[in-house]
Amino acid sequence: MIYDLHSNEPTGPLENRWTKHRFDMGLVNPANRKKYQVIVVGTGLAGGSTAATLGEMGYHVKSFCFQDSPRRAHSIAAQGGINAAKNYQNDGDSVWRLFYDTIKGGDFRSRESNVYRLAELSVNIIDQAVAQGVPFAREYGGLLANRSFGGAQVSRTFYARGQTGQQLLLGAYQALNRQIAAGMVEMFPRTEMLELIVIDGRARGIVTRNLVDGKIEAHTADCVVLCTGGYGNAYYLSTNAKGCNASAVWRAHRHGALFANPCFTQIHPTCIPQSGSYQSKLTLMSESLRNDGRVWAPLRPQDSDCAPADLPEDARDYFLERRYPAFGNLVPRDIASRAAKEACDDGRGVGPEVNGRRLGVYLDFSKAIGQLGEAVIGERYGNLFEMYQRITGEDPNKTPMRIYPAIHYAMGGLWVDYNLMTTVDGLFAAGECNFSDHGANRLGASALMQGLADGYFVLPYSIGNYLSQHEADPIAPDHGAISSAISAVNSRIDRLLSAPGAKHPPEHFHRLLGQLIWDNCGMSRDPAELKNALQQLPEIRDRFWHEVKVTGSGEQFNQTLERAGRIADFLELGELMCVDALERNESCGSHARSDHLTADGEVKRDDDNYSYVAAWEYSGDVSTPILHKEQLCFEFVHPSIRSYK
Repeated sequence: MIYDLHSNEPTGPLENRWTKHRFDMGLVNPANRKKYQVIVVGTGLAGGSTAATLGEMGYHVKSFCFQDSPRRAHSIAAQGGINAAKNYQNDGDSVWRLFYDTIKGGDFRSRESNVYRLAELSVNIIDQAVAQGVPFAREYGGLLANRSFGGAQVSRTFYARGQTGQQLLLGAYQALNRQIAAGMVEMFPRTEMLELIVIDGRARGIVTRNLVDGKIEAHTADCVVLCTGGYGNAYYLSTNAKGCNASAVWRAHRHGALFANPCFTQIHPTCIPQSGSYQSKLTLMSESLRNDGRVWAPLRPQDSDCAPADLPEDARDYFLERRYPAFGNLVPRDIASRAAKEACDDGRGVGPEVNGRRLGVYLDFSKAIGQLGEAVIGERYGNLFEMYQRITGEDPNKTPMRIYPAIHYAMGGLWVDYNLMTTVDGLFAAGECNFSDHGANRLGASALMQGLADGYFVLPYSIGNYLSQHEADPIAPDHGAISSAISAVNSRIDRLLSAPGAKHPPEHFHRLLGQLIWDNCGMSRDPAELKNALQQLPEIRDRFWHEVKVTGSGEQFNQTLERAGRIADFLELGELMCVDALERNESCGSHARSDHLTADGEVKRDDDNYSYVAAWEYSGDVSTPILHKEQLCFEFVHPSIRSYK
């Protein structure tokens, strides 16, 4: 199929583009909105804000989540804060500076128009959240407080201790509940999307499975919005909740939605290190901790097993402060992650050995506690300190935290245009499940910003514009496309339940996949290793379908069946990630190719040949996807060497 990857972004002065675009969009009369049905899948910040806003506008919305409540969406786990260009600290921030920091932080691999709109809308998000009662931290005089995050030299991050995602989600959740009570939003909890319904080239519905009783149902609407988060759990060990998956976007991909930049995943530098092979996930420690915590490792490998208190200052390497003096411990996540990995690869890691290696560096608060006192540090990070102590048994007030990089966020996702519509007509994607705003590396505290900007301020316009071009058109329940989609879901479930050589639980294959792509398509990547992974992945997938053991049936509560379906999709997505990583012959953001590094080990981009979005088409064969390219044009920010020194 020929895809026109036209971004549909407006032209003219950057600061006027979103305003001009909104004026040029079509509108739906308030009296006519009640004629339209919209499906929203996911109830995190993007999904919750989208459903609540569309319901408030008068559209009839069906909202779906696989959790038992919308408020249990994974957005609740975000800790450190949300960026906004308010310049409350009077330290030189502006919409333009936030735009520039985001473009630069993403290693010049994102659209200027999208990123500027995100920075522009950031100021509205804070006002919206405050109006909802989100309890942001405040200064002594009552003004909203700010702190710094990586990749910026200003304080622009608004926060609610270490619970910012939770508090913002509760704001969206109460708005959503209001619309549920008003009858404008119909809520379907414990319900998972398993198929997309496409009729005459338009997304017109989804097929779902009730996770309690196994009932398969079709739901139709005038358009579909996916707000289903990222695919970090493809790596098995990540900071994502165990339920996070990529099945919804993968079903869309198989129906013609291009998948953009799948190899761009974010490594978070501040996670509690893995402590054993028994673990099923990793725990995030907020990036905000790097405001007061100093990252260091022993200067000599022979000191790795020494207690941190036994190492004097001249035996410590504060490697971020040494290598990046302008930003110090607040360098962007990809840079901090690679530096920590290099220290451990040099034999200077700390903590218990896992598979023969010490995978950890210190995050030390002793200096800040000495200057400010435990009470002040506790007020800023108390719940994070408590969480760390509960997990590790160590008190960060007394001994440094141990941290190590881990998979955290997906920069890649479904390709969308400026209106957040995919290459499937009528299918929109918002928040982490699209690729649009972060390029090759996301700045900390920008995920919450994107999710809420998309849901509160972008989709209400772009969906209205789309629906204004289409009459409300209900689909007959017995339509052939619906029957075909339901049949596809039942066939896949039957296949999962009847593997001929069933002997391994789904997690067995998930571990194999995760280790393979972490080793070969994680923090560092090598062409030979990527080719080796691409040879092994089809073999693992074939073994999965022959040997996976799923007990129980599809007509009941069956978590093994749920996991098996999601892992089947991860096994296909993992191969696309490696294909994309091998095709991109450059280092960029968190994508560090061993054959494209500078003399001092920093990433080396190839702007002449790879300044584009790689958008992959499903060809019918997972192993031979088709590449399409959206060339990136930089009119206002010239790509340059990304230095934080």
